[in-house]
Amino acid sequence: MPITDSFAPTADFAPVATDSLAGLPAGGVPADVLAAGGSAADNLSGFSAWTVTIMETLGPAGVGFMVFLDNIFPPIPSELVLPLAGFTSSQGQMNIVAAIVFATIGSVVGAVLLWALGKWIGIERIARIAVKMPLVDVDDVHKTVDWFDKHGDKAVFFGRMIPIFRSLISIPAGMRDMRLTKFLLLTTAGSAIWNTILIVAGFTLGENWSVVETYAGYFQNVVIVAVVVFVIVWIVFKIRKQRRKRAAGLDTTEDDHIEPGEFEA
Repeated sequence: MPITDSFAPTADFAPVATDSLAGLPAGGVPADVLAAGGSAADNLSGFSAWTVTIMETLGPAGVGFMVFLDNIFPPIPSELVLPLAGFTSSQGQMNIVAAIVFATIGSVVGAVLLWALGKWIGIERIARIAVKMPLVDVDDVHKTVDWFDKHGDKAVFFGRMIPIFRSLISIPAGMRDMRLTKFLLLTTAGSAIWNTILIVAGFTLGENWSVVETYAGYFQNVVIVAVVVFVIVWIVFKIRKQRRKRAAGLDTTEDDHIEPGEFEA
């Protein structure tokens, strides 16, 4: 018998495609594992496995807890947590509506804590720190405050759907003393939309939930690049502005004195 025949591939040794994120067979958790009553986390690893275990143990409250952590500690990605909640729901481990409700509660609780932090810090305290920084002057602070006063409602609502800003937008809202009732309404609406989209996507895709995280990650990268480009352009603009002032013999030292109540809403 030819050597090649003795080593012909069989079904037992067929190549297995793996999922690059979790190291799983393509499609995620094998159906026979779930059919045998195994946990949806059995074939996951690292943070994904821990997250699903929390959700399976605490149910929808576990989803709320993880989303709360995401709000106060942004390195925990909602782009991973929420699709996993949908995936866990698709395996019959929890009700999807309850998952969305508790995810939104977790978002709101975390946002309110950051709103309270911003209110406690206060805009004047931040303004005094800001004007001590290179390239920043009182006029910059005034422009930023004026922008938030004009667009704050939209910023809080849409900010809940944008990576990075999702958590940070609550702090200036507190600094400008946005009414808590308005803040709660805008935050709840924005969070509910974002949570519903990602959880339903994870539920619909089931074992292929990681596709949601992949594309959400692309969106996050676009946001990060946009922020970096904006910062670079702003720095270049400020440096050129100072050089023009020096060339014209003008004093580039700005008055950094902040009057009490200067930034009152």
